[in-house]
Amino acid sequence: MIESITGGYLTAPITGVILIVIGLYGLMVKRDLIQQVISINIISPGVVLYFTGLGYIPGAEAPLFPNTNVVDPIPATLMLTTLVIDVAVTSFALALIIKIEEIEVRRDED
Repeated sequence: MIESITGGYLTAPITGVILIVIGLYGLMVKRDLIQQVISINIISPGVVLYFTGLGYIPGAEAPLFPNTNVVDPIPATLMLTTLVIDVAVTSFALALIIKIEEIEVRRDED
């Protein structure tokens, strides 16, 4: 679908690399912890797009029936697992940020 919109110049792996670079820029530049978690959340779909785009075979089908031209399901499965782990890492990071803020507030009160 991206190829039809951009005329074939912006493929999924290229879009993934662009998202990874944007997320890395946010990690390097931003000092706020919430913004750094958002930057990590920008990197994750970039990685998924990159690897899913590399595993794409034009004209291939899902390996449900024995055909000669099928797509390998392992990369898609691993990327789905990556997204689930990303949700867990995000929730853990946000919980840590809340605890850090509580400790800083207590330190300021003393």
